[in-house]
Amino acid sequence: MVLDFLAGTGRAVIGACRSLGALAIFAGEAVSCMVRPPFHARQFWRHFVEVAYFSLPVVALTALFTGMVLALQSYTGFARFNAQSAVASVVALSVTRELGPVLAGLMVAGRIGAAMAAELGTMRVTDQIDALTTLSTDPMKYLVAPRILAATLAMPLLVLVADILGVMGGYLIGTFKLGFVSAAFLDSVWDVLVVMDVVSGLVKAAVFGFVIGLMGCWCGYRSRGGAQGVGLATTSAVVAASILILALDYVVTEAFFAQ
Repeated sequence: MVLDFLAGTGRAVIGACRSLGALAIFAGEAVSCMVRPPFHARQFWRHFVEVAYFSLPVVALTALFTGMVLALQSYTGFARFNAQSAVASVVALSVTRELGPVLAGLMVAGRIGAAMAAELGTMRVTDQIDALTTLSTDPMKYLVAPRILAATLAMPLLVLVADILGVMGGYLIGTFKLGFVSAAFLDSVWDVLVVMDVVSGLVKAAVFGFVIGLMGCWCGYRSRGGAQGVGLATTSAVVAASILILALDYVVTEAFFAQ
């Protein structure tokens, strides 16, 4: 039994290392395709619009209501210590540093990551990717690189909108429900925010966008087994991207704000 346990553990570790190595090679090849001609601009702009424009409503609503709830909950907690004046600072820092990038990344992962995996998975199981190869078209350059680049560049724009709307949500609740003076609330926001707070959130957004595009393309590109395989690839893309977003959030935060 001990030998069977060790053998099973070894197989799992070797399989995980093999998958990580294959993913690293896939990511390296995708990045290489981004910087080498030819560049398929039409494919890039199509996916950029899909990520940036059509994901805007869900990201905007998520950020707006998150800022509203954060202001309300912060006020409830700080009122116990007579520190209600810190609500504006907490809302601004929380949204720009953490909640804006992370929540936007999770929303986009659920929408765009799943769509990329489903689209590429369907193309794989119906042999459309193999057909591109027979037509002397590199699938990595035509299908994968534009999607990953579009997600990487679109996410900072979405997060910038999320930051603005998140702070605005806190402002609306603070001024219309909690009784803050409008000018005082905005002054507190401007006093506490520095450039690095916003920049760190935008860097996180770019990293999250790369991860979302990479996992969506990776899971879809390697899809096997017909419709069931496509469904599994879609689920795997969303779960893997979400976990990586949360893990990399800590890594980037440590890099920016570690003392």
